[in-house]
Amino acid sequence: MFKGRNLLIATKHEKEKVIAPILEKELGVKCFLASELDTDELGTFTGEVERKDDPITTARKKCLMAMELANCDLAIASEGSFGSHPSIFFARADDEFLLFVDKKNDLEISARELSLETNFNGSEIKTEKELQEFAANSNFPSHGLILRKSKDDLGDILKGITNEEHLKNTFHNLITNYGTAYIETDMRAMYNPTRMKVIEKAAFKLVDKIKSLCPKCRTPGFGIIDRREGLPCQQCHFPTRSTLSHIYSCQKCSYKKEEKYPNGKQTEDPMYCDICNP
Repeated sequence: MFKGRNLLIATKHEKEKVIAPILEKELGVKCFLASELDTDELGTFTGEVERKDDPITTARKKCLMAMELANCDLAIASEGSFGSHPSIFFARADDEFLLFVDKKNDLEISARELSLETNFNGSEIKTEKELQEFAANSNFPSHGLILRKSKDDLGDILKGITNEEHLKNTFHNLITNYGTAYIETDMRAMYNPTRMKVIEKAAFKLVDKIKSLCPKCRTPGFGIIDRREGLPCQQCHFPTRSTLSHIYSCQKCSYKKEEKYPNGKQTEDPMYCDICNP
C-alpha cells in the first residue's frame, strides 16, 4: 500500500533526521520536506503563538497544511507536549504523538510515546553561578537553551543558544538592561537530542502499528483502542485495577478483537490488590 510512494514529513525542526530512515526502510516510502511549511503557525513552546488544539488535531493540521503546499496525499507529523507526568507525581515528561495520514486510502494511524527522558526545565536566574548550574543540568551545549527577560515576557527572547560565550553575553545583557533573566531548555527537536530519541521511539511504534493488519479486511493500523481492568489477584482472586485485556479495532470495517493477558501474566501481585493491600 505504501511502497514507492512519496511521504511528506511535516516539520521545520529537522525531525526528518530520525523519522525518515525508519519509514523509508520499513515501509519503502520516499520521504521529502515542504520547505515553505511553517508549523510554528500552530503553536510555539515559548508562547509567541499559543497552541489552540490537542496534539493529534495539531499534528493533523500540520499534515494537511503540508499536503496542500506540496500537492501530495501521504504525510506524517509529530507533536510534543512537556510538563508533569500524568501518573508519576513531581516527574517531568515528554509526551510525543506521531500521526500518519494517507488521503488516498482514507487512513489515519497514530502512535504515542510518553517518556520520562527529558531535560525540560526553566528558571529565573540572577547570577552567573545559577546560569552555569542550569546549563550543566540541561546537558548544555549539546542541548540548546533559551534566554529572555522573564517567564511571561515575549520580548527580547533569544533561542537556540549552543555556545557558552553566547550564553554568557546574552545573560549579562539581560541583567544589565532588566535586572533579571529567565532561562529555559529549548524543546525544539533540532536543539534537543533527548527529545529526538523519544520521537524516534514513537516512529518505531508507528511503524509496528502500520504493519499491524486487520484480520478481517487487511487494513493497516489495527491497534489498541481500549483496555479492560480486572486481572485477578494471585492471593484472593478478586479483580484488581491491573490490565486484563486490550481491545483492538479496525478503523475501516470496525472489526474488534480482545487480547487477554497482554503483559504476559494471568494474575497480579497482591501488593496491587485493593483488598489484600487496601
